[in-house]
Parts: sequence; C-alpha cells; structure tokens
Amino acid sequence: MENSSYIQSKEGLVKNDEVDLRELFIFIWSKKLLIALITSIISIAVVIYALQLPNIYKAEALLSPAEQQQNNGLASLAGQFGGIANLAGVDLGGSSSSSKTGLAIEVLKSRKFSSKFIEQHDILKDLMAVKEWDLYQNKITYDKEIFNTETQEWVREVKLPFKAKPSMQEAYIKLQEAMSVELDPDTGMIKLSVEHYSPYIAKNWVDWLVTDINEVMRIRDVDEAQKSTLFLTQQIQNTEISNMKSILFTLLEEQAKIIMFANVRTEYVFKTVDPAIVPEKKFKPRRSLICILGFLAGLLLSLFIVSVMYLSSNPEESINEHTNG
Repeated sequence: MENSSYIQSKEGLVKNDEVDLRELFIFIWSKKLLIALITSIISIAVVIYALQLPNIYKAEALLSPAEQQQNNGLASLAGQFGGIANLAGVDLGGSSSSSKTGLAIEVLKSRKFSSKFIEQHDILKDLMAVKEWDLYQNKITYDKEIFNTETQEWVREVKLPFKAKPSMQEAYIKLQEAMSVELDPDTGMIKLSVEHYSPYIAKNWVDWLVTDINEVMRIRDVDEAQKSTLFLTQQIQNTEISNMKSILFTLLEEQAKIIMFANVRTEYVFKTVDPAIVPEKKFKPRRSLICILGFLAGLLLSLFIVSVMYLSSNPEESINEHTNG
C-alpha cells in the first residue's frame, strides 16, 4: 500500500513511521499563507526591535610600550649584583618593557583602578544610566527610572543587597563590558577601545584611561624606587667595606635614574601611536544583519509549526478489508 500511514504485515496492520516527503511538501505548500503570515509577523517585530536599538560608537587608540631607557644599565647590573639587589628589595630584572606592559594591562583591568577612574572622572551616571544620545544636539538622555536629572538622584528600584545608586562592583562590571584591551603578540602593540552611546564620551574615556594608567604606573615605580633609595642609603652608612659601598652606590644611581625618567616622561608605560578620535560611524547594532536573521528565524519557525501540524494531523487511510494471514 503505497504512501500510506499503515502497512500490511503477517501480524496485521502496522503503523508506518516514515514520513512521505512528497506529502509533506504538498502540505507545506498548502499552508504557504500561514507560513508567510508567521514569517511576516516575526520579521516586522524584529525590524521594530532593531530600529529601537540605540547606536553604539567605538573609540580606540593604538599604543606601544614605552621604551625603558634604563633597561640596558639595569640588565648589565642584574648579572653582577642580582643577588644583592634582591636582598635590598631592588628590582633589576623586572623593569623590562614586556613585563611592565603586562603589569600595566592587568592594572588597567583591575577593580581598584576602575573604581578610582570612575570616581575621579565622575562618570557613574554616564556609565550606568544613559538611555540614548542625540546626534543633532550632542546631548545625553538618561533613563528616568534609573537617574533623576532634575534632583541629581538615583531612583532605580532594586532589591537588597543592591541600592538605588549603583555600587562600584556593578560599575566595574559595566566598565569592563564597555572597555577592551587587546595585545598583539606579534607586534607588541596595544589597542585600547571604549564603546558608548556617545562618540564624544567614548573618545574622552580612552584618553583618560591612557593618561591615568601612565600616571598610576609612574607613581608606582617612583614609590618603589624611593623606598629602595632609602634602604640603600642606610646600608651605605652602615657598611665599612669599600667594595660593598661601590656596589650599593651603583644600585643607588640606578634608582635615581628610575625616578628621573618617571618625572620627565608623561607617557611612562604606553606611548600613543594613533590617538582616539570621535567616531563618525556607529559600531553597532548591525540592523540589516539583525533583520535578515529575524526573517530567517521567522521562516524556520513557521516551517517547524507547519511540520508539526502535518505530523499531528496526517490522515490515516481507511482499511475496508482485512485479510488474516
């Protein structure tokens, strides 16, 4: 019995689980209006959703590790006085450009740096409460359910332990989502980027991040060098061995160089190769791609629904005569 839902066997009538593709295609074609309707509804909904998405702009800067001019001197001393320097708490081998760059990147991603950055530049509301940016007026609009611009108060409704004003932990997560730091292992170049509703804010944040990380690393090295200088000075005063004094004076000179370089160089860790600019084109969303994916999703969903309808309502052929084997 061809194209039937039941087949004849010695044991009687057995249901045929195989789906006739020809019948399925005919059934799908008969439901073409339903398929078109479902696809159109989903496509229209996706288009409306895509049009309501705010534009996101991406500003980025290309950076290179600043050359450590004291590296040559420290490298030559590391082989001779490395053990003594370690006892004195002086770092002779850790000031290479690669290690300092890696440390600076990790500091840039740290909670402590992010919290200080947010508080110092007062960007919490631009980070957590922005709704959209007006291209023509260059004006930020804040979500009224989160931040009241008239009273300058946070009004969002959240459950404990969260509060109306976002915590630094929340702000840190949001900043890390907006910020990206990429290190090219081949060239050693660093690409620092920020995404935001406003291209001007994105550009400013990139500039501030570069300036702040250079300053933080500069202060860090100066503080370590000053502590080492104090220790070396005390050891020079306490020793009577001329050779040891000579070594300590050499180490002391290198610490003085670190302090000098840190005080005269503003781009201490990262040098700006290509500074951030205000982007003219949006970075996302890609509305055309969203609409295409929405159309395909609607089409697949409609085909799935029609296929389920076919499998659940496939007519059984009536059997008029039944012959026992």
